[in-house]
Amino acid sequence: MTEYAAIFDMDGVISHTNPFHAEAFRAFFKNHNVQQATEEEFEQHMYGKHNSYIMQHFFQRPISPEELRTLEFEKEQLFRVIYKEHVAPIKGLIEFLTELKNNGFKLAVATSAPRENMDLILDELNIRQLFSSTLSSEDVKLHKPHPEVYLKSAENLQIPVDRCIVFEDSFSGITAAKNAEMKVVAVLSTRRKEELP
Repeated sequence: MTEYAAIFDMDGVISHTNPFHAEAFRAFFKNHNVQQATEEEFEQHMYGKHNSYIMQHFFQRPISPEELRTLEFEKEQLFRVIYKEHVAPIKGLIEFLTELKNNGFKLAVATSAPRENMDLILDELNIRQLFSSTLSSEDVKLHKPHPEVYLKSAENLQIPVDRCIVFEDSFSGITAAKNAEMKVVAVLSTRRKEELP
């Protein structure tokens, strides 16, 4: 029997985290005397982006890898404290994952988020056991829109890229999946169709 894989981004696909990331960034920026961002700026420069880009954009200066680790740890810790009481799946997600699994799909998570965020969400939703591969920002050298996280997921699942389907909600994530030559389903939880590639 031919096997297929379904690979899921996390933020905006498994769980609607963006409002809570925005809340964490607002508190974080206030702590660092960084000018507060508008919702439009968050949409353009935060959602679906890696923390290295976000920090450099909003701090308006280069940030060394060491400083980035410190800043990222602080911001993501704020996010986890804020979000822990609100973790919820995107409507219909758990039933959909179960249906895919019951029909022989191998499942994976491929996120740009830190592993601690992924662990929080998968464990709070009690869905970790459904996934055969879980990759986070620490597992790759190159972040979306580079396809590395999707290519590594396919490799972990031992499924060829032409039999993988990706569920993504961000421009950079959809681009990454296309760069991996995988089929992509755009999840319209954070963007309108015309805003995506």
